[in-house]
Amino acid sequence: MTIGTLPRVSVVGLGKLGAPLAAVLASRGFTVIGLDVNKTLVDSMNAGKMPIVEPQLNELIAANKERLSATMDANEAIQKSDASFVIVPTPSDSTGFFSNRFVLQAMETLGKALKNKRGYHMVVITSTVMPGTTGTEIKDALEAASGRKVGPDLGLCYNPEFIALGSVVRDMLFPDSILIGESDAKAGDMLQTIYLQMCETKPPVQRMNFVNAELTKISVNTYVTTKISYANMLADICDRIPGADVDAVTKALGADTRIGAKYLKGAMGYGGPCFPRDNVAFAAFARKIGARADVAEATDRINNFQVERLSTLVSKFAKAGTRIAILGLSYKPHTPVVEESHSVKLAAKLADAGYVVTVHDPLAQDAALAVLGDKVVGASSIEGAVRECDLLIVATGWPQYKDISPDCCKREGQRLTVLDLWRTLPADKFEEVADLLYLGSGR
Repeated sequence: MTIGTLPRVSVVGLGKLGAPLAAVLASRGFTVIGLDVNKTLVDSMNAGKMPIVEPQLNELIAANKERLSATMDANEAIQKSDASFVIVPTPSDSTGFFSNRFVLQAMETLGKALKNKRGYHMVVITSTVMPGTTGTEIKDALEAASGRKVGPDLGLCYNPEFIALGSVVRDMLFPDSILIGESDAKAGDMLQTIYLQMCETKPPVQRMNFVNAELTKISVNTYVTTKISYANMLADICDRIPGADVDAVTKALGADTRIGAKYLKGAMGYGGPCFPRDNVAFAAFARKIGARADVAEATDRINNFQVERLSTLVSKFAKAGTRIAILGLSYKPHTPVVEESHSVKLAAKLADAGYVVTVHDPLAQDAALAVLGDKVVGASSIEGAVRECDLLIVATGWPQYKDISPDCCKREGQRLTVLDLWRTLPADKFEEVADLLYLGSGR
C-alpha cells in the first residue's frame, strides 16, 4: 500500500453478509478479493453473479467486476490485500453463547498466510462475538498462527455490522454509525479511513476497546428487540379494549425523542438469524458473570408468546378444519430467510391444531415448505391462495400483498375474515367484501 492509495481489501466468508460487503467495497473504488472454502461461492463471485438473494447485490457485482475477485487460497488473499474482514458464522451453542469455532479457524488460516507476508496487515472481526473474546482467544489464535504480535505490524479490530437482510447493501452504504473496537490507534485509523471512503454519507465513528465494542453490538440488538416486544405487548392490550388502536398509541410514543419511532410497531414477533439469538446470548452472558438481564429475558418471553397469541386469535374466528391461507413466510420482507420466522411457526401450529393451511411467499416459499413439510400446501399464486381460503392471514408485509384484488375475497353468502397483522391492506378497498381486522385494533 502506497501513500494516497486505497487499502486493498480481502473479505473472508462470502455468505449473505460477506458477499454484499465485498460488492459494496468494490463499488466504492476498493480492490477486493474474497476468500471462501466453498468453491461454488468463489466461482460465482468470479463469474459476476452470486446465488444469494439480496437487493442490489448482483447489480453491484456485475458493475464492478474489474475490482472484484475471489479465491480459495488464503495466501493469495493475504498477499493481495492490506486488510482482511472476517465475516463467518458464529452459531449459538447449547448454552446460548456464540461459538467462535469458525472465527478461530479463520484466524489460523489467515495467520499461517501472514507468515509469508512482509509489512503491515490488519485483521477485522466483523462476525458478532461474545464480550471478552476478541482480545483473548481470537487475538491469541491469530498471534499463534502468524508468529506475530498484535501491534506495529499487525492490527486487529472488532467491527460488527448493523444491517438487516433485505437491505444489506443500503445499510452498508448509509449506516447510522460505525463501531470500531481497536487494538491500537494505527489499526483504528486505517479502518476508519476505509469506512469513510466506503459509506455514501459520513457517519459518526465510535472508537473504543474490544470489550466495549462487543458489549455495544449485542446491547444494540437487545435494546431494539425490547422495543419490538413492547409494541407487541401494547398491541395485545389494544386488541382487548374497544376503540383502542396500537398504531395511534405507538405513533404518539415514538414522537417522544426519548423513545423514537423505529421498531415501535405492534405486529408479529421478531425473527431472523440475529435478534432471537442475541437476546438469549445477552441473558446467558449476564448470568455467567453474576449480573441480571431481566429485561432481555422478558423480551424473549413476550416474543415467544406471539405465536400462541395469534393462534388463539384465529380460534375465535374459525374452527378446526377451516381453510386458512397465510401470506408471507419470510421473517421480514425482501429476503428468502425463514429462520425463526413467526409466520412459519404460526403455520405449523395451526396445521397441528387441525386447520387446512395454504401458504404463499414471493421469495421464501420453498425454504418454508422445506421446514413445514406436508403440514401445509404451497400456493402457486397470491390470487389462488386468497380465492380458496375461508380465513386469510397477511403475516409478512410484502409490498406485493397491497395489490390483492378485493374480487379475490368475494364469497357467496358470507364474508371473508382477514387478519392483517401489519395493516398492509387498505380498509376502504375491502370493506364491502371482507371483515378486515387489523392486529392491535380493539374489537
